[in-house]
Amino acid sequence: IRKEDQDRMENISLFGQERNLNTWSIAKMNMFLHDLYDAQIKRGDTFTEPLFLEDGGKLQQFDRVIANPMWNQSYAKSDIKESQAYNRFNYGFPPKNSADWAWVQHMLASANRDGKVGVVLDNGVLFRSRSEGKIRKKVLKEDLIEAVIALPSNLFYNTSSPGCILMLNKNKPAERKNKVIFIYGEEDYEEGSNQNFLREKDLDKILDAYHNFEDIEKYCRVADMEEIERNDFNLNVPRYVDTTEEEEPVDVEEVLTELDQLEKERDEIESEMMSYLKELGYNG
Repeated sequence: IRKEDQDRMENISLFGQERNLNTWSIAKMNMFLHDLYDAQIKRGDTFTEPLFLEDGGKLQQFDRVIANPMWNQSYAKSDIKESQAYNRFNYGFPPKNSADWAWVQHMLASANRDGKVGVVLDNGVLFRSRSEGKIRKKVLKEDLIEAVIALPSNLFYNTSSPGCILMLNKNKPAERKNKVIFIYGEEDYEEGSNQNFLREKDLDKILDAYHNFEDIEKYCRVADMEEIERNDFNLNVPRYVDTTEEEEPVDVEEVLTELDQLEKERDEIESEMMSYLKELGYNG
């Protein structure tokens, strides 16, 4: 929630689940520090035992679902297959050494029919092939991905690798259907002593691009599903946003004049050198 939206907090309910005791405790403390006394933060394994359930055992669904899960997390397929009653993994199972697309599917299942999902992940989620590529293709074919945002490197405590944000929308407005906006935010940050961070102006720039959904040269571009399919459903941002620096135009006439001048200087130096050699008795 942005600072200017603080007045809206009375109309917002927050729910969260975390397995790690220390992280769960910090989250609970944060809720109290921000006067969010009714926030429900439960402790448990989201994959094997999601705790926010409706009557009948179905997943509770929300307006907005956000997370920064562990990147490339290993998991046991047997554990989550046993919990498939929650109807989460309809697009398939990712490889056991990377649960990224399992997290995305859990979050989609936890979003209501008008819900949006925002998730921070490793860049590999955008282009890895095999089972992940098949899941990515299915999610794109369902027209669920709305934005892909490339982030700077060294933003996070536990890795210096650059990440990305996937924004998914279960109910895109008509003008955004079958389209994805790609935002190249890798160059906009401030360097810190131990890690980089996004400034307010960097966040505003990303948000403006997302909300406006229009092309900005060298920064963001809207691509339709046909183009994405031609790229084999690869979502790597530089495939869609040209980030290369333009080369300065070459003035051929100026270059030829300069070359001619250099040749004249060479001839003068060579003539001077030969006169010195003659004085020294070298006539060859």
